[in-house]
Amino acid sequence: MRTFAEFEQRFATEGACRAYLARLRWPTGFCCPQCKTSGSWTTTRCLMMCRRCGYQASVTAGTIFHRTRLPLQDLFRAIWWMTDQKNKLSALGLQRLLGLGSYRTAWLWLQKLRRAMVRPGWDQLGGQVEVNKTYIGGGEAGRGRRHLGNKILVAIAAQIDGRGIGRVHLRRIPAASASPLVAFVKQAVKPGSVVITDEWEAYAGLTQEGFKHRPRVINASNKTAPILLPRVHRVATLFTRWLSGTHQGALSREQLDFYLDEFTSRFNHRTSRYRWKLFYRLVAQAVSAEPAPFSRLAVGIG
Repeated sequence: MRTFAEFEQRFATEGACRAYLARLRWPTGFCCPQCKTSGSWTTTRCLMMCRRCGYQASVTAGTIFHRTRLPLQDLFRAIWWMTDQKNKLSALGLQRLLGLGSYRTAWLWLQKLRRAMVRPGWDQLGGQVEVNKTYIGGGEAGRGRRHLGNKILVAIAAQIDGRGIGRVHLRRIPAASASPLVAFVKQAVKPGSVVITDEWEAYAGLTQEGFKHRPRVINASNKTAPILLPRVHRVATLFTRWLSGTHQGALSREQLDFYLDEFTSRFNHRTSRYRWKLFYRLVAQAVSAEPAPFSRLAVGIG
């Protein structure tokens, strides 16, 4: 399945979409979550019913598709569209694609899919990895670094790939202290990897966590951080530029998480030659992701 025409043929019906989700959830066949036995039939409401105890389960329960009123065909088209686009996405574009009457519905599903794009622990970085922190967003003009205003602190990990950048991870953190920084590295980087940072004391505990910590002392080398840690600073610049073209106006801390996930996924798959594989990947991640109601996704929206 490499073209949209082939996609439309493969998922031409709601039944085809449900069958594919069922294979993702139960690769070896339905297993009843109630009595743990195999064997089921499909009810007239398209539910899986256990042959032994009669428990009914939906293929969408416990996923981001949970209790959706939209046809699965439309949601599969949305996923294809997201993975096929190389540039930024918009809720308005999704609304037009699916012919939705509500902008809010399009926005909700765009945020749900953004949330599913990056799954912690699935794609940890390895080898040599640069790690640093940066501030994103608008500060208070003319007040210096100590007065950061509305800026949001983001940790960045960038894998070294020769002279270039391999895969990356970006995550909002509450403070530039040891606990959140070390927790970010443990989530983003494989144990035993070489982690290159600046001399900030908050990174001192990385060695005890099983990493080969290589701090670069900026003052001693008489070089600036962008020179000693060029990859993370390049990623920060690219993200800021991408975000300015994607989101207009004020951005809350909670909403930034969705954009960090989308940017991370797009950057890590920027050289993919088979974009149709990204569709299957995102569907699988959507199945494994927890349900995300509007009330949770809309946190921080005025």
